[in-house]
Amino acid sequence: MSGLPASSLVLEVTETALVPDPDSAAERLCELRALGVRLALDDFGTGYSSLSYLRQFPVDVLKIDRSFVGLLDGPDDDAAIVHGLVQLGRRLRLEVVAEGVETTAQRDRLRAEQCDLAQGYLFAAPLEAAEAELLLLGRVRPSTPSGV
Repeated sequence: MSGLPASSLVLEVTETALVPDPDSAAERLCELRALGVRLALDDFGTGYSSLSYLRQFPVDVLKIDRSFVGLLDGPDDDAAIVHGLVQLGRRLRLEVVAEGVETTAQRDRLRAEQCDLAQGYLFAAPLEAAEAELLLLGRVRPSTPSGV
């Protein structure tokens, strides 16, 4: 036992993990949610029937896949997909997280869209727990791969 409240835990589930037995998955996710665990639908938009999952499963967080975030560097027509996903999440009262943010231009466009949160190499490379703690305490600067 960690001693943390269940509401401090966010379980990320990919759409593909839900496909084999959606009824059983929905039942298990409801049990976790009843305990207070928050649920995130990860890599949203890359699975089989994304929109139906937003209705069928008790998710709290919608994580926009990095393949869509990459469209923010292109023409406005491409960026419209991200706009639609952010608005969909907000309309459904879900927390929206953009994955794979690598440029300040992407960050700025997500801010303009009022996306709740973002993660990616722009902010920090993947970290071990001890490194993440130091980063959160402001004792180290995030490291990013060269060229980012």
